[in-house]
Amino acid sequence: MSPRALLCVALAAACTPALADTVWMKNGDKLSGKIKVFDGGKLLLETPYGGSIALDWKQVKTLESDQELLVKQDAYTGEKAKSLHAADNGKVTLANGETPRTVELASIQQIMKPKPVVEDLTWKGNVDLALDYKRAETNSDDYDIDFKTTARHGRWRHQAEGEYNRESKDDVTTTNNWSAEYALDRFITEKWFWQGRLEYKRDHIEDLARQRTVGTGPGYQFWDNELGAFSLGSLINRTDYEYADGGKDNFYSLAMKWDYNRYLIGKRVEFFTNGEVGKPLGGVAEYALDAEVGLRYKVTEWASLNLKAEKDIISGTRDSDLDKTRYTAGFGVAW
Repeated sequence: MSPRALLCVALAAACTPALADTVWMKNGDKLSGKIKVFDGGKLLLETPYGGSIALDWKQVKTLESDQELLVKQDAYTGEKAKSLHAADNGKVTLANGETPRTVELASIQQIMKPKPVVEDLTWKGNVDLALDYKRAETNSDDYDIDFKTTARHGRWRHQAEGEYNRESKDDVTTTNNWSAEYALDRFITEKWFWQGRLEYKRDHIEDLARQRTVGTGPGYQFWDNELGAFSLGSLINRTDYEYADGGKDNFYSLAMKWDYNRYLIGKRVEFFTNGEVGKPLGGVAEYALDAEVGLRYKVTEWASLNLKAEKDIISGTRDSDLDKTRYTAGFGVAW
């Protein structure tokens, strides 16, 4: 190819506008960017001029996109569209080869990038790390590592979380414990679900050395979208205690779980709280509380700084009450 032809190609490429998704609003506004996801009544549009913008789906007139997107008209099945084309007010055309189909925007439940193998899989999570080393008249080391991840496809949702804490002063360990939990939710409707969960806690310092819990019960998902989530669950639990001296207790209990998070300031800041409060049906303990509350500040798309407070109470155990409060500051990654 001659230099003149190469120059013409370069000029043509420079003059061609970069492909972008476009959203037309009912008030006449026209927004360009990249469609990230539509869920929970909000369309998240990533723009170079305003970051992530959450648009009210009811105010969208029509839209177009050159991305391959999974469009779901109910909570469990979807159609993979090669692209989206603008249509009449309140409609969009799903382009699939020679058979495009125009649908009402009001009939669409979700729009997302299809995943390999499980196309409607959504996976999110975070790992937080806090470290504190002090070398002075009194030497101290403090470690706190925890993770939480959620994966959902169709009617199923998997949740896993774990935590490890260790503190020492002058080579004497004062805190050394870890915990892990797995929960499986089966959605009966778009909001109601049934949960089964397993939890194990190990403490190498306290008198209450091991806790094992198996539970099941109904829950309700108030919302779950790109701007946050909130759910409540009620459980019937079977719990086993093992003490450092070899003693054992077991009992049934009723518990309430909550899980709430909310993104603020253009998704730069996340407020979150989750936990569980339970009342044993026997006489082993009066009540138990395991909760945390905190903030995350996103430094980049994947890195964040976090502040967190944790409370762990078991009142009325065999020998003495367990009452721990822990404050941490650290950094983490999220996806």
